Amino acid sequence: MWNGIEINDRVEPSLEGIKALSGFPTSIVGDVTGRVIGTTGLYPVNKSPVTACGNALTVKVRSGDNLLIHRALRMLQPGDILVVDGEGDITRALFGEIMMSVAKAKGAVAAVIDGAIRDVNSFEAKQFPCWARGVNLKGPYKDGPGAVNVPVSIGGLVINPGDIVLGDSDGVVAFSPRVALEVANLGKEKIAQEIATLKSIEEGVYNDSWIDLVLKQKGC
Repeated sequence: MWNGIEINDRVEPSLEGIKALSGFPTSIVGDVTGRVIGTTGLYPVNKSPVTACGNALTVKVRSGDNLLIHRALRMLQPGDILVVDGEGDITRALFGEIMMSVAKAKGAVAAVIDGAIRDVNSFEAKQFPCWARGVNLKGPYKDGPGAVNVPVSIGGLVINPGDIVLGDSDGVVAFSPRVALEVANLGKEKIAQEIATLKSIEEGVYNDSWIDLVLKQKGC
């Protein structure tokens, strides 16, 4: 009989894909992939600028319950990013200083929590990047149900176990390792274009002729 708990093996990371996407701004890779990939409503809790890129270890929990997050901490390995679908609920904190310290000690590089966290100052003090939907001092339940290493929905973005998660001060994106190199190549091209545009602005020559072209296409 199903007891409401599902624990699957972790997916080994794509080190090549993580290396390829590390350092890219989330806005750049979001733009080159159709401007539909990215989280909504999650923000970094750190005061300093943050960036992280790693392998998704995913957790799905009931609102306000973190039992399966504790179980997932056992599975973390260096380079992982803990990704928690807390149903967007912020009435109780799912993750705090003790759990963050465990994750950091195991080599995790960040956490993404679609729910609330607490002990927020400790994330800055220990320089552990974390994105969350909110902050709440109230502690969680520890009853379940939940699942580890299943597809999850994080701020409107589906993240699968083993996806490459990239986060910075603007938000979080995630990609299958199968497309990581292609996204990185597109990102390089986009960055080169933006550097050229910014340089032209500094030189007082900004070509905005595309506006007229678009308006013409719209019948204006």
